Amino acid sequence: MSLTGNHLIAGIETPATGTPFTARNPATGATLDGQFADATDEQVEAALQAAEAACDPLRLSSPETRAQLLDALADEILALGDALLDRAHAETALPMARLTGERGRAVHQCKMFAGLLREGSWLAPRIDTAIPDRQPLPKPDVRQVYSAIGPVVVFGASNFPFAIGVVGTDTVCALAAGCPVVVKGHPAHPGTCEMLGGAIARALEKVALPAGSFSLLQGAGHALGGALVRHPLTQAVGFTGSLKGGRALMDLAAARPSPIPVYAEMGSVNPVFLLPGALAERGSSIAEAYLQSVNMGVGQFCTNPAILLGLNGPGWDTFTQRTAELASGVAPATMLHQGIAEAYEGGTEAWKRLPGLQALGQSTTAADPAKTEVPCQIFTTSIDQIENQETLHREVFGPCSIVAPCSHRDELLRFAHSLEGQLTASIHGTPDDLADHADLIHILERKVGRIIFNGFGTGIEPCPSMHHGGPYPAASHSFFTSIGTASILRFVRPVCYQGFPDPQLPAALQNANPTGAMRLVNGTLTRDPIA
Repeated sequence: MSLTGNHLIAGIETPATGTPFTARNPATGATLDGQFADATDEQVEAALQAAEAACDPLRLSSPETRAQLLDALADEILALGDALLDRAHAETALPMARLTGERGRAVHQCKMFAGLLREGSWLAPRIDTAIPDRQPLPKPDVRQVYSAIGPVVVFGASNFPFAIGVVGTDTVCALAAGCPVVVKGHPAHPGTCEMLGGAIARALEKVALPAGSFSLLQGAGHALGGALVRHPLTQAVGFTGSLKGGRALMDLAAARPSPIPVYAEMGSVNPVFLLPGALAERGSSIAEAYLQSVNMGVGQFCTNPAILLGLNGPGWDTFTQRTAELASGVAPATMLHQGIAEAYEGGTEAWKRLPGLQALGQSTTAADPAKTEVPCQIFTTSIDQIENQETLHREVFGPCSIVAPCSHRDELLRFAHSLEGQLTASIHGTPDDLADHADLIHILERKVGRIIFNGFGTGIEPCPSMHHGGPYPAASHSFFTSIGTASILRFVRPVCYQGFPDPQLPAALQNANPTGAMRLVNGTLTRDPIA
């Protein structure tokens, strides 16, 4: 499939006339086919005007129509075949098996949200019927349901070109909610973005929804992102990336005359706590799982376990010895792009300059900079150093982590209290350990979005119960998730209808309940119609 390098604005390929850029194969350094360029201010205006024009037709379309859109999108993603995998592999150096699995996840997400739309209860309809003869005042008929907020700007992630990219959760759930989407393509994989943008355009055409419901603007500089966030027609932003990038977008959005929400999923060190029973029973096997998690995807996961604490003793020694042994055997691997590799090298070099930080284990084979390779690096230090060095509380994206022994449980609790907001925390223990450390769990409940028992945060199941978020700085708003069906709630708001005739109400609020959704009617959950 040949690439045009054009932007896609409301289904129309628009020539790229701004500052040019190309994609680079991180494993070889070769420049890849395709000439791309930053979108201009005029193209930003065109995309958002098209999105605004599509707002009412899209949000007023039936849930079934939007479900058919997502089904069609799933088909279009698969129809791209090996060409999509080949281009993504060339642009990211992610293994083909990983990309094949991620494509399956993207398709699953489309199907999952299609099912959510068809079931209907996500709209959370609430109905309180009138009591006209109530004394001393009549009670009015009051009904509430979620409604789409309008055009959404999406910034895709570098590390998930499919599942958190152009056709990722942000885009899919915004379209499901009835919101037009303008995606800023990621400059590290623009060819992949172009192919997936075309898939969305074809899916919209199949179900006769407005072409302005989706646009893709490419860009390598920060100016494009700023223009999209500042544009008065943008109503919300979805972002997955670094704390620095997310905070910059949050500040831009807050400075608008009409501030808008930025739903940013950002950095996290995802602490791991090893409790005594688990260390005594399986210190060696925990080390194996830990190293696998640290190195999954070359450590390029926002849920990478960057800090691990355990109680000192024989089990701890077994764990650290096995960790050092395994780390030495990890071969250097290629990161997503040069910028990430340089940030990893800079971050780990800064760690090495800290007093009291020592190497526990690292790759013994030299990394090849020409292949954008980096080594696995595991460090050890004291709990006091971790608590007192703010640098160690900041994410370093890549296959590195720090382990520290604690002399008693109070040190575990003190560290947990000191944590900023986190996406995940993991506790390895026995049932007795959990009972003995209930206070640790209670602390983490206030710090973390997802607490994992006897596992690690890497590997996220897109499902209704998943919460991928956490208190700041893990995310911009701790209530919302960026993965799972609840992510749709970022792009809707409640609208209340008082005293309306039944035919003029949204379908989910009508007496007959034509959607079949579960509704809260006069305080009782029911799918029954109102007599």
